[in-house]
Amino acid sequence: MDGSRVIAVDLGGTKILAGLVGRDGRVEGIVEAVTPTSSERDVVEAICGAVSGLDDGTAAAIGVGVPGNLDRRTGVLLRATNLPLDDVDLHAVLGKRFGRPVGVENDGNAAALAEWRVGAGRGTHDLVMLVLGTGVGGGIVLDGRLYRGWAELGHVVVELDGPPCQGSCHGRGHLEGVASGHAADGAARVLYGPDADAHALVSRARAGDGPAVQALARMGRLLGAAIGSLVNIFDPELIVVGGGFGAAAGDFLLDAAREVARREAVQPADERLTIVAAELGASAGLVGAGLVGFQALDGER
Repeated sequence: MDGSRVIAVDLGGTKILAGLVGRDGRVEGIVEAVTPTSSERDVVEAICGAVSGLDDGTAAAIGVGVPGNLDRRTGVLLRATNLPLDDVDLHAVLGKRFGRPVGVENDGNAAALAEWRVGAGRGTHDLVMLVLGTGVGGGIVLDGRLYRGWAELGHVVVELDGPPCQGSCHGRGHLEGVASGHAADGAARVLYGPDADAHALVSRARAGDGPAVQALARMGRLLGAAIGSLVNIFDPELIVVGGGFGAAAGDFLLDAAREVARREAVQPADERLTIVAAELGASAGLVGAGLVGFQALDGER
């Protein structure tokens, strides 16, 4: 092991992506599996299975991005909103199983780290990233440092008494509940029947279907409302929007988001506000998990 590659795992609500990641963010040998939701044991075993499938003896560490909050003192995963994970010490489990350094980070933070280091945010000192997938995650870079707190940007309230959030979240009107792949699944079913999903909604929008375009534009406006509030708090140089749903539907979301965000942001942030699509696309979380693995290898915090 020469320290040039790590095994990265991006744990999502519906799928697990894993790959070998280099220090430059280059990914090799990507494998994909369905995320089990039956039990905590099954999820952990699926993560271990993904690592084992890539472990050719050359990777010096393991990095994992998880959709949940971490105890910053212990590194224990406190709870995943959309998966049966509660008080799980992945550092200990993976370290014992594979005998090498392990880094674990919130998946939104990992994606933000990747876009900042090797993606759309290269050269910036202040950045906010929103990851639109099954749910909505996010991460923040302030003064040239990744913010290591919870940064649950997907749970910003954008619609008082709006639709209920998903998973174990008991809130209503959160960004995750109204501008995510899960929300797009719901909108598609309302418009096109019980078998429709987010993929169908985006496909119909691309074909010029008016109701689909309008549904995605509404999500974009709600996304813009959240961005306007985040800009008023952090005044970032750049807002990056990524994730699987963000990449697929970005053409229909971002113009509406820019319009509303500029309306809601205070001067002069409204004039210089810049929203861009993630450069790394849906792989930002995987690349970020790899960078977290290198941080564990190098003893960085």
